[in-house]
Amino acid sequence: MKRLTLLLTTLLWLGLFSDVAHQQTDLLAIVGATVIDGTGAEPKKQTVLIRGERIEAVTSPDTQPPANARIINAAGLTLMPGIFDLHTHLPYASGGGVTGDWPKNLKAYLYCGVTSVVDFGTYPETFEPMRRLIRTGAVEAPRISLAARMTTPGGHGAEGGRGDFFSLEVTTPREARAAVRRVLPYQPDAIKVFTDGWRYGAAADMTSMNEETLTALVDEAHKNGIEVLTHTVSLDKAKIAARSKVDVIAHGIGDRDADEELFKAMKASGTTYAPTLAVYEPRGRDILSPLLDAVLEPAVKNGINPPLTPPQNPPLKPAAGSAENGDAPRLRRWATLQRNTAALRKAGITFGTGTDAGVTGTHHGWATLRELQLLVAGGLTPLEAITAATGNAARAIKVDGERGTIAVGKLADLILIAGEPHKTIGDIEKISRVFLGGRELDREKMAREIASTTLTAIPAVKAQELIDDFERADGRSRLDTRWINSSDAGVDPSKIVFGHVTRGENNRALSVSARMAEKERPFARVNVPLSRGAVEPVDARAFSGVQFDVRGDGEYRLIVPIYNTRSVSSHFSVPFSAKPQWQTVKLDFASFKQSGARSPVQWTGTDLLMLSFEIARPAGGFGWLELDDIKFYR
Repeated sequence: MKRLTLLLTTLLWLGLFSDVAHQQTDLLAIVGATVIDGTGAEPKKQTVLIRGERIEAVTSPDTQPPANARIINAAGLTLMPGIFDLHTHLPYASGGGVTGDWPKNLKAYLYCGVTSVVDFGTYPETFEPMRRLIRTGAVEAPRISLAARMTTPGGHGAEGGRGDFFSLEVTTPREARAAVRRVLPYQPDAIKVFTDGWRYGAAADMTSMNEETLTALVDEAHKNGIEVLTHTVSLDKAKIAARSKVDVIAHGIGDRDADEELFKAMKASGTTYAPTLAVYEPRGRDILSPLLDAVLEPAVKNGINPPLTPPQNPPLKPAAGSAENGDAPRLRRWATLQRNTAALRKAGITFGTGTDAGVTGTHHGWATLRELQLLVAGGLTPLEAITAATGNAARAIKVDGERGTIAVGKLADLILIAGEPHKTIGDIEKISRVFLGGRELDREKMAREIASTTLTAIPAVKAQELIDDFERADGRSRLDTRWINSSDAGVDPSKIVFGHVTRGENNRALSVSARMAEKERPFARVNVPLSRGAVEPVDARAFSGVQFDVRGDGEYRLIVPIYNTRSVSSHFSVPFSAKPQWQTVKLDFASFKQSGARSPVQWTGTDLLMLSFEIARPAGGFGWLELDDIKFYR
C-alpha cells in the first residue's frame, strides 16, 4: 500500500494525471531551493510541493510542478524545517520589571522561524485557555508543548512565591508518581523537573532530587506517554538524569568537565542534550541586530540600559575578562559549558536546542537563533546545529512523525533563508519567509503588532455573581477555577496551609493559616482566579464591588490584579479588617487604590484576573483567615 501511494503521488507530480491535477487548488511549489531536510544529510537543490498543510512531494528542481500550483522561485535561497526551542518561558518578559505579553512572545518565535516550542513558564490550570485561544485563532502561535513543573521542597522552581501547584514538590518515589497522576487530567505535553540545586557557584545550593524519586517520576510519565525534560546543570546530577532515562537534559553542564561515565549513560538512555547556551553567554545584554529589533516589544527595548547599540551581528566569542561579560563564577561556567559542548559532540551525544527564553536578556525567538550560533562556536558544525534544532529536537519530544524534517507527509512548517546557514551559521538570521502548516505567515504584520506600545488585547469573559461558597466536593471554586496559594519569594518563604472547615450544618468555609518568614515584609496570600488560570480577563462592569463573609484577627488586604493593555503592570487593592466573629464585608470598586503601575491606570471593570486575599504579619508571626460566600454585588 505504501509503495502504491508513493507511485500515485509521483505520477501526479509528473503531470501524468493531469486531469486530476488541474482540479487541485491548494498546491504550493517551492522551486529550486537548497534544501536542508533536518536529518543531517547534505543539503541539495530540490523542489518541495505542499498540498494544504502537508508536504506532498520532494523532488528534483527540474521536475515541472503541476500547472495550477502557486510557484515560489527559491533559487539562491535555503529551505529548512521550522526550528524548535525545547526550553522557553512564554509568559515572561525578557526585560526586568515588565509584564510578559505572551501573545507577542509567540509572534516573536514565528517571526524568527521558530515553529515549535516547549513552554516551562505556565502551570496546568492555564493549559485549557491557552490552547483554546490558540485553536480559535484569538492568539497566533507556533506549535506549543505545555509542561507541568515538578521540583523538591526548597529546590529551584519553588522559590518564586507562586504556590505549590505552580511547581509540584516531591521528595519520594511515591510522591513523584502521585504528582504525575495528579496532572494527567490537564493533558500535559511534557513534564519539566527541577532536579539540580546547584546555583553556579554564585549562591548557596538549593535542594536536589534524588535518583530514586526522579526514576519513579520518569517511569510514571513514560507510562502515560509524557516526555520529561530536566533543569540539570551539574555533572553528578546529569548522570542521575541520564540513568533515570529523562528525555532531555534542558540545561548545560557547567560545574565540571563531562566524562565517559556520563557519555555512556546518555547513550544508553537516549537522552538529548540541550545546553541553553543563550541564557549563559557572558555578554552584554544591549546587543541589537536587525532581527532582534523586530521582535523586542517596546517595554523590553526601552528598559535596556545602556541603550541598544546600532544594528550589528554580535560576536560569538566574547572577549574574556571584559567588564560586560559578568563575574568570575559566570565566566568559569561559560568556559566549562563550551568545553562540554565540544566534548559531548565528540562523544556522539544527540544535541537539541533550547534557550531558557524569558529570563532577562534571553529574548524570545531571537535567542533560539542565537543558540544555533553558540552551538557552532562550541564545536558543532553549522549543519549539526541546524539538525539539533529540527530533526533531533522533534525526536526528543516524540513529534518526529509529524514535523522536524522535510519529507512526504510531514507538516509544512518551513523557513526560507536568504543565505547558506549550513555553511555560515550567522545566515540563520536572514529569514525571508516562514510557513506554518503550509500557510505563509505575514511577518511584517507580526512585527507591527509586537511593536505596539499596548499589551495584546485578549477577549474578556463575563463575570458571574457567585465566586465561591466552598460547597463543591472537588475543592474547586464555583467558577470552576482552582484556589492557589502564593507568598513572598525566596528559598525560605512564608508557610501556608489552606483548606475547608465546617462553618455549620451543610455549610463549609475556606480556612487559611500562615507562618510568616523571617524576612522583611513577609506575606501569605490565597487567590481565586476569576477565569481558568487567570489567562482571560473578566468583565465585572455589571457589578459595584465584592462582598464576602469573613472571620479573622486583625488587618488584611484584598488585591485585584488586572490585565490592562495600557500598562506594563498594575493591580488594585483595598484593606479590610476581620474579627473572630463572622461578619459580612462589602468593598466597593470605587474604594480600591491602584498600585504597581508605572503610569496611572483607570479602573474599567473589564480586566480583572483574580481576587487575592493577603495576610501580612511581622517576621516570624502567625496569621489566619476564614472566608465564605464570596460574590460580586450590584
